[in-house]
Amino acid sequence: MGAEHSHGDGQLHLSVPVAVPARRASGGTVAIADVDPIAVVRCETGLPHLDRPFEYLVPQAAAQDAVPGARVRVRFAGQDVAGFIVARRSTAEHEGKLAPLRTVVSSEPVLTASTLDLAERVAARYAGTVEDVLRLAIPPRHARAEKALSMTGERPHVAVPESLGPWEHYPAGPALVGRITAGGDPAASWLCHPGAPSADAADPRSWSRCVASLAGHALAAGRGVLILVPDSADVDELDAAMTAALGTHQHVRLSADQGAQARYTAWLKVLRGHVRCVIGTRAAAYAPVTDLGLIVSWDDGDDSFAEPRAPYAPTREVLRLRAEADGAALVLGGYTRSVPVQQWLEDGFVRAVEPAKGARRPALVYVAGEDHDVARDGPAARAHLPSSAWRAAKKALELGPVLVQVPRRGYLPSLSCQTCRRPSRCQACQGPLSQPARAARPVCRWCGTEADRVVCPSCGDDRVRSGVVGASRTAEELGRAFPGVPVIQSSGTTDRPEVGDTPALVIATPGAEPTATSGYAATLLLDAWALLDRPALDAGAEAFRRWCAAAALTRSRDDQGAVVLCGAPTHTTLPPVEALVRWAPAWYAEREVHDRRELGQPPASWMAMLTGGRAAVQGLLDVVELTDDAIVLGPLEMPTRAGGEGSVQALIRASHDSGPRLAKALHDARSVRSARKTPGSVQVRIDPHPSLL
Repeated sequence: MGAEHSHGDGQLHLSVPVAVPARRASGGTVAIADVDPIAVVRCETGLPHLDRPFEYLVPQAAAQDAVPGARVRVRFAGQDVAGFIVARRSTAEHEGKLAPLRTVVSSEPVLTASTLDLAERVAARYAGTVEDVLRLAIPPRHARAEKALSMTGERPHVAVPESLGPWEHYPAGPALVGRITAGGDPAASWLCHPGAPSADAADPRSWSRCVASLAGHALAAGRGVLILVPDSADVDELDAAMTAALGTHQHVRLSADQGAQARYTAWLKVLRGHVRCVIGTRAAAYAPVTDLGLIVSWDDGDDSFAEPRAPYAPTREVLRLRAEADGAALVLGGYTRSVPVQQWLEDGFVRAVEPAKGARRPALVYVAGEDHDVARDGPAARAHLPSSAWRAAKKALELGPVLVQVPRRGYLPSLSCQTCRRPSRCQACQGPLSQPARAARPVCRWCGTEADRVVCPSCGDDRVRSGVVGASRTAEELGRAFPGVPVIQSSGTTDRPEVGDTPALVIATPGAEPTATSGYAATLLLDAWALLDRPALDAGAEAFRRWCAAAALTRSRDDQGAVVLCGAPTHTTLPPVEALVRWAPAWYAEREVHDRRELGQPPASWMAMLTGGRAAVQGLLDVVELTDDAIVLGPLEMPTRAGGEGSVQALIRASHDSGPRLAKALHDARSVRSARKTPGSVQVRIDPHPSLL
């Protein structure tokens, strides 16, 4: 890249400024800077074959503002494009006439050396472009926020915590805290104590208080902290815990629910060093935290951490790359352990931090199968509940609130023929039909077309039945089965309702379960088969994670808490069901990794997914240089959605040792197609989310 290097403050610098005679750009109309007249710029071209820096002349009028890291606009291929200065040089490395910078948008050095390094690492790992990563890492500029925020700010003092707090209840907790405060870079997989937490600040069952305590120790040791959680409701919970433990103005939050100015102001506070602690959602993974020493991710298996934009890098992997580059500690916590983290544990990258074997036991788990114990009449039948689940709920309502987890939102999210059970399809695009409300017409979930009449093409019947019952219909049925009991619905990830200790039925979809003040007296997990039967590689692991997240909000068995799993197959013992009954997240993750290793499935193998038109995918496969152990699966036709053109999908599977070479080969092949202006686009996903497999 040239002579730039980092002085350790996170900014890009030049090694030695060199004075040169005054120059003029081509055309002779712009005076050029006397010192370091060459700016190296990363341009937003959007083309893989142009994923490299370009040189421009620095006008004398912009010499002071054109600092490394600043936003600029330059002339590229006949049009003005945005970019970032990554270095200033005394001489050009390429011959020929150079164009001057069009303008310096802002002198704020928003692109730091560490951010550029991380972007290059992520782009190389996932066959993407640095431009794509920088678009995720640096938020759009908000001029008013830049002007309103002072350039300097006094960092708030953080007192050294008097004790280990909740970490003293974990056998490996003291060692983890000790290494972090000593400046070490441990990597840990933390299994949080299950069960509803008490008001005790040292209760190890409160994940947010555990994280706040760990952040306090790191901040007191002079280390920056970055904490990621799945959604804004989790940010709210952690925000309250951090404020209670550390006081105000010790951290900022970065989440999608903030306005543009508020979000950019918070980001600038971190960039300018006003605060050294960030809590946020997926996009905060790139926040420019000063002296970063601790990275925490809560519930890394949540699909909210799956990046939907190129280069589709999983947040977990971004955090790992960042921890390795910055020498920071990495803590991945949850009630369960994701399969990739279990693979890291077996590879020796992370160490386990788990509750002691004699720790307080979680709620008892009962299994009500899909075929037996189904009520035929009475209130349980009206609620479509097994008799045992209805009895458990009725008993628990005498003690407090009851949580009911429903795997689907809406009213009737899936319809099928009343006679032959064939799924009902849209006449326009063949998408699945659903019923959004009690008296509403069936609506296509793909294109939104309403269906006046649904006729089964197999048997001709025009009657439909529900394939899966949604949260709204469940709330309606349970309200009739338990008259006089308040019914609370929660199906979003924000603004979760408050639940006290009084009897109530709380109907929630996975990930939207609100926390009860003293925990739920019982939890019903409905339609277990709907999660287990998902056509995805991670169906079992995802079902287990969602069940455990709800069960962990339930009172312990010592407090008469109970969990009832409804609708699980009973003809065989499924590992997710067994793991839930035994509360054995470590055992389940270990078994899942073992099974995938035997079958050569991720994360035991490296995999890339190519999606696009048949000609485009096949064209990319024809030019990519595969390794000897690479296997190509497909291309196979993909379902056509909403009347769009069909696409195909191909998988490339190989060993992890071949991964870096294949990622580079895919990037090079995309660059060749881009340079040749080959028609058609191909989406390349390395380490695709298991739900796509």
